[in-house]
Amino acid sequence: MTVEERADRSRREQVRFYLLDHRTPLGKTIDVALMALNLVFVGIFVVETYPLSAGTTSLLWTLEVVIGVVFLGEYVLRLYGAEDRVAEATSGYTVVDLLAILPTLAVLVVPVPAVALQIGFLRVLRVIRVLRFYRFTQDAEFFFGTVSDNTLRAMKLFLTVLVLFFVSAGLFYTFEHEPNAGVETFGDAFYYTVVALSTVGFGDIVPVTTGGRWVTVASIVAGIILIPWQASKIVREWAGKDTVDVTCPNCGLSRHDEDASHCKACGEVIYQEYDGDK
Repeated sequence: MTVEERADRSRREQVRFYLLDHRTPLGKTIDVALMALNLVFVGIFVVETYPLSAGTTSLLWTLEVVIGVVFLGEYVLRLYGAEDRVAEATSGYTVVDLLAILPTLAVLVVPVPAVALQIGFLRVLRVIRVLRFYRFTQDAEFFFGTVSDNTLRAMKLFLTVLVLFFVSAGLFYTFEHEPNAGVETFGDAFYYTVVALSTVGFGDIVPVTTGGRWVTVASIVAGIILIPWQASKIVREWAGKDTVDVTCPNCGLSRHDEDASHCKACGEVIYQEYDGDK
């Protein structure tokens, strides 16, 4: 390996380390900065649905572009520092990172206004930028410390509910805000989504477009599937916290009580050791 290759490898390892690190001051700073920028990036999408002055709209667009360029730089650095660049490029987290900034960059790079308007619909995909928050729950180590696996699962469940509400509201707003007088802002769409997914159904806002109806159906189905699936992981963890991972040699049952000497399914002796003082 040449000197240049060793230097390049060292730079890649350093980049990869600080993008994954949660302990050093620089690693913590990068984490906090990316999380703050992501909050602003998502907030811009919400704020732009409300009546704003031309100057405020222009300022928000400039801010969106700046943050999009920062995230593009992060995306490139992740690919540069990855040990396996193909695996990194095709991972779910990285694909979401790219899709979150692609609409902004696509509108930005088209110089002809008419063409920009034609592809402007791509900016509806900005709603998925909220999925970037899942990257921060990739492991149990955060810039403020390490959390338990059960806490991490609870955080993912809470995030799943918020993401489901947010994405559903964003898509519903996109389809309904022009033809539906009851959906003027993102707040109206979010209110409808919470009411619809909680099956309360006040009826003060109803979808008037085919797209709005399908978004509602898809959201309810996703909620029925995703939320119980995430919650079941937490319940299983709580239910098994007083058991140990011992497998019965006869029937194969795993997870037995701490003081079990026989399998509770078939009665086979498993000779599990336990502390008699407990």
